[in-house]
Order: sequence, then structure tokens, then C-alpha cells
Amino acid sequence: MTTAPEQRASLSLRHSGSYAHTSSALQERPSGPAQQFSAVRRQSEQLCQPLTAEDMMVQSCDEASPVKWHMAHTTWFYETFILSQFDPSYRPFNSDFVWLFNSYYNSVSEHPEKKLRASFSRPSLESIFDYRRQVDGAVLRLLECSTGPELEEIETRVILGMNHEQQHQELLLTDIKHAFWTNPLHPVYGGPLRHESPAAAPLQWHSYDGGLREIGFAGEGFAFDNERPQHLEYLEPFALASRATSCSEYLEFMQSGGYGRPELWLSEGWDAVQAQGWRAPLYWHQDAGSGDWSVFTLRGRVSFSQIAETPVCHVSYFEADAFARWAGKSLPTEAEWETAAREQDVSGNLMESGELHPQAADVEGASPGSATPRQLFGDVWEWTRSPYVGYPRFEPLPGALGEYNGKFMCNQMVLRGGSVVTPQSHVRATYRNFFPAATRWQFSGIRLTKAL
Repeated sequence: MTTAPEQRASLSLRHSGSYAHTSSALQERPSGPAQQFSAVRRQSEQLCQPLTAEDMMVQSCDEASPVKWHMAHTTWFYETFILSQFDPSYRPFNSDFVWLFNSYYNSVSEHPEKKLRASFSRPSLESIFDYRRQVDGAVLRLLECSTGPELEEIETRVILGMNHEQQHQELLLTDIKHAFWTNPLHPVYGGPLRHESPAAAPLQWHSYDGGLREIGFAGEGFAFDNERPQHLEYLEPFALASRATSCSEYLEFMQSGGYGRPELWLSEGWDAVQAQGWRAPLYWHQDAGSGDWSVFTLRGRVSFSQIAETPVCHVSYFEADAFARWAGKSLPTEAEWETAAREQDVSGNLMESGELHPQAADVEGASPGSATPRQLFGDVWEWTRSPYVGYPRFEPLPGALGEYNGKFMCNQMVLRGGSVVTPQSHVRATYRNFFPAATRWQFSGIRLTKAL
């Protein structure tokens, strides 16, 4: 009798130690595609430890997916783009999975509507974990027995698959947060916030000269096709805020009537404010009696005072842009953001920290005139004012894999830097995230810029 998958998915939601154990496993830095593959696959299952089987079925909005689907779709990716093409002896786990867990690859097969994923009560959760085990074993055997140019191509696709799975690890946590928020019981994924947020460092401005800058990825190592090719962009002189905008700063915008001033909003944004009734970031709640604010987090609902100095998150591009106008500043272009980020190592409050919520850029170490801005990596994805389009001479990957990024280059805005639920090894200065301007369920925040 096999019960391990159900056991993994049935740990108590109140078990505060689950994620602390998970984050320690993330510190491992295995070498070699096989070891890295196993570590990424193990990490996805560890993220499920605080969840019940019922939790893993919830799809609380059209943008989100059930955790169970994430676990299946990431497995589908390896089976579809590696095993089915490079292992003649491999037999699919289930012929229906080819289309059932396809997300949007139209050249592979038909696929169900995204909003219907919560209806997949079958196959069972146990079957999904069996599927993962079969595919994991087959991929590892393929890596071991392949040689030459074929092995090189297989390793390239395995690395792409791992980065794809890390995207879904982030989405898993983002989606379960929304699912728990919509549950009237407001379940908790992790334990209580570990500490009170310190006072945020005073806002400073870091200046950058204008001129030609190299933007985009070049050289060795992994990058998505939308990060290439490296090219030149001309920038006017600008200054970038030293940290992300805090919740208390955003509250000032709200208290000044920001959501009621149409002159601050793009037309489509103003329509969204009216249609959706936005009056605060997603997950903020104001008590009708006292007027006090609280915020729902992966560690439960907390008072506003606990997170006042942390970066505001779960705001749309429209809200970020309106706040920037209210402040007399603007959002950075992605080239401006990348110019600043190239000077820094990738470190910060990312998934490995286990914090599960943005943290304040505290005063310690924030000396006046310090060389670089803080919080560029981690805490919150930072909206830029750049539309998501291909770089000059952009070429998508050949075949069905070309559908990964290129076909979404319309009606989306670019975000940079990663968030508190982004794996550290997944993000870099050239990484381009993208979402429609009204998106709020992501860990998205604000950093200001100004012209010089």
C-alpha cells in the first residue's frame, strides 16, 4: 500500500515548522543537471507539506491554478519536451495527461480552459505523485545513458524544465495564498511572523549617468529566450529610489484620496478601480468599527503595525503608476532597473529565507550616499513602465517551446527583481517577468524613479 503522497499532503496547516525545514533544503547547491533536477523536484513536493489534499484542489480565481495541477503540469513538461522526444522506450504514464495537463502549447495538443482546472478531481492526488515518480526516474536514466550532442540537448531542456518548475513553485505559493484568503477560516500556510518589522531605511536617491547601456543577457549560463539578445539602449540621466515603497507610504496615498482622484489614473486603470471597487491593495482589510487596517499573509492575518514599514505588495501596475504620479515621480523603465541591478549580486529576501512576506529595508547598513539601491532582488516584484515586447533581433526558441514566452508579448507590463517566493537560483538582473496591468494576486510592488 502506497500512502506517502497522501501523507505528504495531509500535514497540519498549523504546523509552523514545515516551511522552516523546507527553506533549509533550499540552501543546498547541487552540481550537475541530474542533482539539480532532483533538488528542484524535491523542493516542489516539500512546498506541499503544509497542505491537505483538499487544499491542493482549490482554484480561487481565474489567474490561479490548483496546487495539484502545478504538480502535474511541471511533470508534463519533462514528459512532453524531453522523454517523448529523446527516449524511444518511454511510454506515457497516461495518454490523457498529454492534453489534460497542457497549459497553452497549442502546437502540442488541445487543452482544457484554465478556469476549469479545479474540476480535475480525477486523476487522484496519489496518481499525480506516481506520475511524478515515473517521470523523475525516466529523466534521470536518460541523463545517465545519453552521450554526445544528444546529451547536451537533453541537459539544455532539463535546465529549461527546472526553471519552468521554479516558476510554478512561486505560483504555487502565490496561488495558495489567494486560496487561503478566500477561505472564510483564513487558514495559515506558515507559522506566525517571525519578528516585528524594523523601521524602514530613509528613502534616498541613487543617480545614474545617461548614455548607451548594454541590456539583456549574454554569455554562459541559463536565460530565457526573452532575455536575449543583449543590445544597446540609450538612457537619459535618472535617479532610482534606494528601496521599495513601504506600506505606510502607500497608506498616505490612500488617505489623501488617491483611489478617488481620476487625474492620477490611466483610463483603463480608473475603469478597473470603479468596476472592481479597489480602495486598497489586495489582502488589506479595514475594520468597520475601529478603522484599523490588517493584512492577510501566508503567515496569517496581521495588524498593519506589524508590516507598516515593509514593501507594499499585491498592487497592480495601475496602482503603482497612480502612486508614482501622486508622488511626483514615475516607475523605472526595465532598462533603468537593469542598469542598477547589474551592479549587485543576487541576494535578498527570496524563497530561501523562509520569511514568506516582504521585509523592511532596515536602517542598519543604509548609509547616506551608499553605492547601490537595496531590495532590488527579493521582497516584491517591481513594476516597470516598460511594455513586454521582444528585444531587437529577438528570436523565440524553435518549435513548440517557442510558445513559452514570445506569444505573450502583447498587453503585458514588465516586472523585475523577484519576490519573497522566488527561488534565488531562478532570478538574475536580466530576468523579465510580465503580467497584465490589472494583475494584483502576484507579490508585486513599487520602486520610484525620477529624471535628472
